[in-house]
Amino acid sequence: MTALVMACVTGAHAQTAQVPEYEAKAFFLFNFAHFVTWPSQESSHAPLIIGILGDDPFGSYLDETVRGEKVANRPLTIQRFRQKTEPKNCNILFISQSERDRAAQIISNLKGRSVLTVSDMDDFTDIGGMIQFFSERDKIRVRINLDAVKAGNMKVSSKLLSVAEVAH
Repeated sequence: MTALVMACVTGAHAQTAQVPEYEAKAFFLFNFAHFVTWPSQESSHAPLIIGILGDDPFGSYLDETVRGEKVANRPLTIQRFRQKTEPKNCNILFISQSERDRAAQIISNLKGRSVLTVSDMDDFTDIGGMIQFFSERDKIRVRINLDAVKAGNMKVSSKLLSVAEVAH
């Protein structure tokens, strides 16, 4: 399984424009669950929740990607949050472009909680977000803000870091 997941991460790193953008990003979100460790992960069998805040750009891709999957014996589930609703009990939170004006406040409200914040907004890691998708030569890449991840008491695998750009 680990070899398959690693192939998925490195394969997504080399993604071409032939795969729809949000299908590839859904695949990344799924893989983040394999390469990030949360403080309570070892003792929990509760679902690992991937939340989407704001407009959902994934369509059915994310649901199809996680259907029937487990990470550390935890089933994966998707929750969608409306713009005015604050996400609760998420492990991974994708903050949609529709939330651009509130993004810094959302990140601030999540400080001290172990919620992996992810977005494809420009400069997301600069405002305290943890993982930002960006495009480079028709490839989807990720930028990781390690300080923000550490502040959330999470750890990122060296395997994920090896295919990511680390924000400074």
